[in-house]
Formats: sequence, structure tokens, C-alpha cells
Amino acid sequence: MINEKALKTYLKKKFRGVTRINIKKLGHGVHGSGFLVEIKTAKGIKPYVVKTLAPEGFGHDYPSDRAGIFLLDLDEFKNLPKHVKAVDVLAELKDGSVKSIGGGKEYYLLMEKGEGRHYFNDLVSFAGKERLDDIDIKKIKAMASYLAKIHSVKKDSKTLYWRKLRDTVGHGECLMGVFDTYPEGVVSSDEMTDIVKKSVDWIYKLKRRYKRLSQIHGDFHPGNIWFKEVKSEKLKIKSLKTQNLEPDFILLDRSRGPWGEPADDITALAINYIFFSIKNFEAITGPYLEGLKLFFNEYVSLSEDHEIYEVLAPFFAFRGAVVANPVFYPKVTAKQRKMIFRFVHSALDSERFNPEKIS
Repeated sequence: MINEKALKTYLKKKFRGVTRINIKKLGHGVHGSGFLVEIKTAKGIKPYVVKTLAPEGFGHDYPSDRAGIFLLDLDEFKNLPKHVKAVDVLAELKDGSVKSIGGGKEYYLLMEKGEGRHYFNDLVSFAGKERLDDIDIKKIKAMASYLAKIHSVKKDSKTLYWRKLRDTVGHGECLMGVFDTYPEGVVSSDEMTDIVKKSVDWIYKLKRRYKRLSQIHGDFHPGNIWFKEVKSEKLKIKSLKTQNLEPDFILLDRSRGPWGEPADDITALAINYIFFSIKNFEAITGPYLEGLKLFFNEYVSLSEDHEIYEVLAPFFAFRGAVVANPVFYPKVTAKQRKMIFRFVHSALDSERFNPEKIS
């Protein structure tokens, strides 16, 4: 249903000289409902239609999905001959009022400024170490603990779980979209096709696991994880050991919806231990392998999600395509890219990922 009172208030401001407004439902379809709005002024009665979209399925699951569709309608209805014209896009606010959000040429997000140092700095530093130090271990445990906590919040929705699976392969920001940004000739069509096909097979294999749907971040990669600087008078004491400090972090850019498969967050971070190790040593070894194992062991211990090892494959395929992409990482060599894809194929070809046997 629509908020008739708020809609009438909006229409009286939008159109001058309104003396009466009648609203009635025209009908309901698979995608949504339509409402007839008759506006009476001194010039007569002018009919309009208000369209709504159902909030589940067909990629309409989040309010931002529906807003995006309507904004595109507003821009494009007028550009096709003989098509009805769109007048405005309306938003119903939390206070029950209705306002226009249409007519924008571009849209911007205003948000708080995050403070700290992103986790890429830590990953770079691993290359100069023989093993992880205490603060490295604490940071990995802090991230694993955080993910275990947010993933414990569950939601019962086949639609949203299946959407996350589908988007992981087909979304413009995910596997197929990332492959579309590869420069010509870097990776063969056969290679990309093989990875996509295997990932699609995994998507249909995982659909029955929809009870795993959880709260997620959606893009839990090192650039979005900023560890805070510890401010304390104790830092003035030179003998203070860094291992006595408890790390904390702030997150940026939650993406692609609040619900999904926990493997999405897990692989977003885990692929970087593999990638940075290949980038620095052309092998999965040293502190990077130590960090990878610690991250999984800590997460599974806290979440008790032993099933996680059985659902990672298509998410590793997406994240592997990201880190092997020369658009994002131009210094990756052909040999290193081949090693990354070898890992991706290994994950896709295995029924269960085993961080203890990775090489």
C-alpha cells in the first residue's frame, strides 16, 4: 500500500490550485502495484499513475534497488517515442512524509571521515618478517572475532541468499563484471569462461544452503579495514610493549546489501594473504600462510561454522579475479596472475577448502 495522506500533501505542493485528489488501486502484478491518482483543479481533472515495486525478488530487495529503477525510469521514459512520461520519483520518509528525489543529474553520498591506517599497510609489512608478531596476531583475531559476531545475526530468506549467490557471479561489480574490465589479451576468453562456468555450477550447488543467510559487510577487504591509532599516555613510556595494546578498527564502504553468505566476507580478506604472498614470494608461505591459517582457525572456533570450508569456492573465484586484474593491480606479473588463477581453479575443483594444505 501507499501512504495516501502523505502523497496528497506532496501533490498539493507539486500542482497549483488543487481542489480534490482521489486515489484508488488499479491492480497488482508480479513486480508491484499501480494506483490511479486523479487531481482536480480549475482546469479540470488530470489522471496520473503511481507505481510501486514489490520489496522482494527480481533484484528489488532493498529500497536502494527500487529507487535506482525508478530514477532510471524518470530519465529514460521521455527518450523513447510514444512512451508515457514520468513526472517524478517519490520517497516516503521515516516520519511518513513524501518528498521528491527525482531530477538529479548525479548523486552523492556524505559520510563521516574514518581515522587510522588501512590493513594493506600490515600486509605489505609481512614481507619483511619471518613470522607474525603479537600485534599482527591480535589484529587477525580482532577481525575474525568481528566477523563471527556479525555473521551470528541470521535472517530467513531464500530470496536474499540466492541473490547473493547470483550477484557473486553475475553482478557488474563481481566476477563477470570484473572480468569485463580486464584489458584485451591479458587473460584468454577460455580461461574466463571456464572460471565463470565452474562458479555457476557452485551457485546452484549452494542454493540449498539458504539457512546460512547472515548479516555481512559485503566488501571486507583490507582497504576498507582501518585500524585505529592507539592514543594513551602510556605510549610515552619507551619500554611499553606493543603486544599490550588491543587493536581496534573502523570499517568503510559496506556494499551490495546487508545480507548474504558469510563466505563473501571471509574470502574478501583471506584472498589477500594468498595474493600478497604470491606477489612477494611467488608462493603461499611465511607470515602470509600463517595469517591465513590463523584467520580461519580463529573464525571457525568463534563462529562454530565448520561448514564455511564447503562454500568458499565461488567467492574465492570472484576475489581471485579482483586481485589478478591489472586494472586494480598493474604490477602483478603474468606468472603471478597464472598462480592466482591456479589457486582459483583448485578452489573451484575441490569440494572443501583446506587452508592447511594450500600451496
